[in-house]
Amino acid sequence: MSEKIYTSEEEFLKDYDPSIYEKLSITADILIFSVSDSAQENYRKLNKKHFSVLLIKRKDYPFKDKWCLPGGFVGINETIDDAAIRILAKETNLHNIYIEQLYTFSGIHRDPRMRIVSTAYLALIDKNMLTDNLSEDASWFNIEISETKKEIKVTLDNGSEKLNFTVGKTLREKTTDRYDYEIKENNNIAFDHPLAIVSGISRLKNKIEYTDIVFNMMPKYFTLGELQQVYEVILNKKLLDPAFRRIIASKVEKTNKVKKGEGHRPSALFKYKK
Repeated sequence: MSEKIYTSEEEFLKDYDPSIYEKLSITADILIFSVSDSAQENYRKLNKKHFSVLLIKRKDYPFKDKWCLPGGFVGINETIDDAAIRILAKETNLHNIYIEQLYTFSGIHRDPRMRIVSTAYLALIDKNMLTDNLSEDASWFNIEISETKKEIKVTLDNGSEKLNFTVGKTLREKTTDRYDYEIKENNNIAFDHPLAIVSGISRLKNKIEYTDIVFNMMPKYFTLGELQQVYEVILNKKLLDPAFRRIIASKVEKTNKVKKGEGHRPSALFKYKK
């Protein structure tokens, strides 16, 4: 039998049978980062900054009682971006925060239920200014990272539970310093979400160097010392004061406000120069 030749798109669509194709589902997962304070024992020092990520404890199988990123399935009548915003509000009660697409994860066996592709999003917030209540299953975990040329070890700590995983990394493109990641050890986090976490950390570390993205994690007013701490905790390294001042000189402006108390001399407050 010869193949039918169509003369119009309407004629083609009339005969089209979508059931001949295998189906897959799409989810949106949101990686929410924050930097917040914890009080120092020495009141003359700045409060220590913590880089943290928000996780949700799963109530159902698969991966029941394990931690994962806030996420869910994309509805048939919504875009992935719309789904991410909806899921963010539903699972965390967070609204109107910075969010951008991070990466699409399409490992064949990443979900035991069916073939599922996930688009991960990167979201940033100043946790100290958070006024909405989080869902009861949500918790902030402070991030500690140890990285070599071949792997990244991550410890997540929410004060009552510690989660550990190791991700191997292989240089994909030397000219762009891009890496492929592979989970080596993971007992506590659902799906392939360790890959999303290290990918998000890498994206944030890169963008903090050449964009103003960090100010989505800052309060309206801040000292230069506080801002430097945020850069250092994200980059996971100490910055020299003069070099840091040059980096942010064009990004901030001094206000007539000062920060008093807490055992410190009054410090000038700055704000983001829009």
